[in-house]
Amino acid sequence: MTDAEQLAAYRAMQRFVQEQYNAAEQKLAALKAQHKEKTATYRQLWADKMTYKTILALYKTHGLC
Repeated sequence: MTDAEQLAAYRAMQRFVQEQYNAAEQKLAALKAQHKEKTATYRQLWADKMTYKTILALYKTHGLC
């Protein structure tokens, strides 16, 4: 894989992580509005959001976003 291909793949991954984080936030807000914070779906989405948040924080720590 060339450097350009690696950079393109990294940028695609970064976009994907950000999109997934945003989607999880929106779904969590919708479930919260329905008072469904104790459902398995809510808890799984919360865990996913925290995972994506950690990845985004690592990008920021290393000056990549």
